[in-house]
Amino acid sequence: QVQLVESGGGLVQAGGSLRLSCLASGRTFSRYAMGWFRQAPGKEREFVATISSGGSNTYYADSVKGRFTISRDNAKNMVYLQMDSLKPEDTAVYYCAQSSGSPGTYFRGAYNYWGQGTQVTVSS
Repeated sequence: QVQLVESGGGLVQAGGSLRLSCLASGRTFSRYAMGWFRQAPGKEREFVATISSGGSNTYYADSVKGRFTISRDNAKNMVYLQMDSLKPEDTAVYYCAQSSGSPGTYFRGAYNYWGQGTQVTVSS
């Protein structure tokens, strides 16, 4: 059984930084792309960033490009999301997800395992 456990969320002022972490277990981590999604109150869950299984390819939503960085450590079964220059509109529950394949993708349907989410709140 795959489990994804996020950590690192919290309250931060606009312009600040947070680093989210996600620990995966249950199957060979290095075979699968990982992604981060977020969901604000009253809104659909949206794509944030993805990284391929080996870590060589990344892709970001336009809204976070240049401010967020996704990375992974396959030896530790970890994926990270470094969030800099945070804005109030980044406030959401952030979810870690594991894809069914190795290439990174923004397509939500490609992800078959999800974490429980971690709250990020950015105050103005």
